Amino acid sequence: MRQQDLIEIGQSADLSSFERGLVRLAGELDFPLVCGTLVVEQPGHDPLFVAFGNVPRSFADSFADPADSKRDPLLQKLKRLSVPVIYDQTTYVKSGAADLWEQQARFGYHTGVAVALHLPNHVHFVLGVDRRDALPRDDTQMTRLMGDLQLVAVHAQDAAVRLLKQDRPAAGDEQTLTPRELEVLKLTMEGLTAAQISERLMISVPTVNFHTRNLRDKLGAHSKHQAVLTALRRGLL
Repeated sequence: MRQQDLIEIGQSADLSSFERGLVRLAGELDFPLVCGTLVVEQPGHDPLFVAFGNVPRSFADSFADPADSKRDPLLQKLKRLSVPVIYDQTTYVKSGAADLWEQQARFGYHTGVAVALHLPNHVHFVLGVDRRDALPRDDTQMTRLMGDLQLVAVHAQDAAVRLLKQDRPAAGDEQTLTPRELEVLKLTMEGLTAAQISERLMISVPTVNFHTRNLRDKLGAHSKHQAVLTALRRGLL
């Protein structure tokens, strides 16, 4: 792996070029799938997940489910460790979470390696690469793979924090959120689903989804979780 490729990842000008760079580097390591996740812990609330990479949208939505993340043995290991962690079907079966592996396997997530970097202010960065085939048995190959992945993670987390962090906009640049949008945003932050928000606010699920789309557009977010993260950083919540 060339040092220049790593530097380019760290200096990515926007999220699109950042994701393309990650996918390219993962492919060089013989992994067709790569997922980076920025996790922000919030006392009293479920953590926020912002995912990027060549992750299918349906898989990304399930990956960000707080209930499933609490059962995921890989995520639990990554919370404690700062070295690369290998996973396969056995990892999930032994932890009583075989259903999660089966759900992921439908999208090509069979075997992989992930590493977590724990940053200040309860922020965590997770980078994982996945494929269908088993990992190399050769110790030298595995040692090199682990080292390469850690290098990619270090450079990628710098870019991820920089690109996903939304600074407060200049005066007059910020679009105003309506009272109802703020209500939906606050309940999303608490981990409620669209159906639960619908019941709490006594509005229809399509109306909840309408407000969520507006929130994402106004905040320039790729997901409802990133919308909450952006709002927190801008002091809107």
